[in-house]
Formats: sequence, structure tokens, C-alpha cells
Amino acid sequence: MSELVTNLARVRERMARAAARAGRNHEDITLVAVSKTRPAETIREAYHAGVRHFGENRVQEWESKQAALSDVDATWQLIGHLQSNKARRAAGLFHSVDSVDSVALAQKLNSALADMASEGSGKISLGVLIELRVSPEETKTGVEEEDLPALVEAVLTLPHLELRGLMCVPPFFDDPEKARPFFRRLREARDALRSHLGSKFLRPGGESFLAELSMGMSHDFEVAIEEGATQVRVGSAIFGARTA
Repeated sequence: MSELVTNLARVRERMARAAARAGRNHEDITLVAVSKTRPAETIREAYHAGVRHFGENRVQEWESKQAALSDVDATWQLIGHLQSNKARRAAGLFHSVDSVDSVALAQKLNSALADMASEGSGKISLGVLIELRVSPEETKTGVEEEDLPALVEAVLTLPHLELRGLMCVPPFFDDPEKARPFFRRLREARDALRSHLGSKFLRPGGESFLAELSMGMSHDFEVAIEEGATQVRVGSAIFGARTA
């Protein structure tokens, strides 16, 4: 077996053990392989090994690889920060944008999709996650927690966006346990939104509203799963360390 296939098996085993510790079904957790900086042939190898969800950080980088992977039936997710001036391109390139952090960005994505629909391009909707800023670091992006309910309500009014849940990027800690409060904060923010907005948006049972929690990366995804992650974004643990 190749190193990638071996690494992938280890990651899936770790996911299953973490899910078992939390009393969860590991099949309910989606593995998003972070393929930024990885060449098309490596992404194709991961697809043949069973990966179906890939996360890219930059619009331009995915544009440069898309043609070489046009026959790969995978879900392509933008997980990096999206500048408003690239919203139109992103709306046409990705199945989901997992880093929406403002009403203005959401509106630009929705407008782009409305134009595509009117032009008959076939694409009329886009999945989105709202990124919550859980760390005060200047390099971290996302909506502030006090502004989250208003952003959620605004996105829910946009007909071409399918709001699926929340995402966060905590600070990096050598000890993954130190990330636990940040993952818990995202889950609790989601639960508070369910309680606050439930009468408007909850379906019977209540679990479908903001169902997705995208949190956890190569070094801390097990803790994230224990705290309720439904998507984990794993790069180096699958593909190996990135080279400069």
C-alpha cells in the first residue's frame, strides 16, 4: 500500500475510536481531505482510496487544478477565507463555501448564483457554513459570536444559499486537549441558535437545523469529534507534511 493509503486508514481508525468514546456512529462524521498545495495526481490517489470530500483554501489554486480533475466525482469545498471580490468565481467552482463570515459575502454569493440560474447554467444553489471566530488572534477570521444570530437569519433569507451549519478554526496547541473549549464553544453556539431561532426554522425533531459542525484538523480532530464535530478537515495526517 502507498503511504497515503496507509495514512488514510490510520485517520479513519482514529476517527472511529474517537466516535466510540463519545458514543457516536463514526459513519455520521465526514472526512474532508485538505488538498491545498497538493497536486492533482495526489488528490486523484486519495479519491481512489475512498475520499469523497476535499477542502481547498484558495480560489486561484483550485482553478489551476480543476481541469485535471474534471472527471473526479467528488465534493469540492472552499474552507479558506473568501474575499468578497472572489465570491462570484467561488460560487461557480465549489459545492460549498465553508467560511462565510459576513452578510455582504453571503449576498454576493447569492447574487452570483441568481445570475447563473437566470443564464441557465444549471447551478442554482450552494451549501454554506458560517465561520465563527473563536480565537482573538489577528490571523483568524469569522463572525463575532454576538453577531452570529443576525448573520444566520440573514443567510436564511437568501434563496440560493443552503445554510448547513457552523465552522471554526481554534488556535494551534501542541496539546490537543487545549482546543477542546473552542470546539465546545462552537457546539454550544449552534445549540443556542437552535433554541433562539427554533420556532422559525426547526423541523420536527430539531436536529436538521445547522446540523453540520466543521471543526478539528490533523492534530486535534479526535477531540473535535468528542465535542460533536460532524466534519473534520484533515490534511497532513493523510498527505504528509507540506513542503515549502
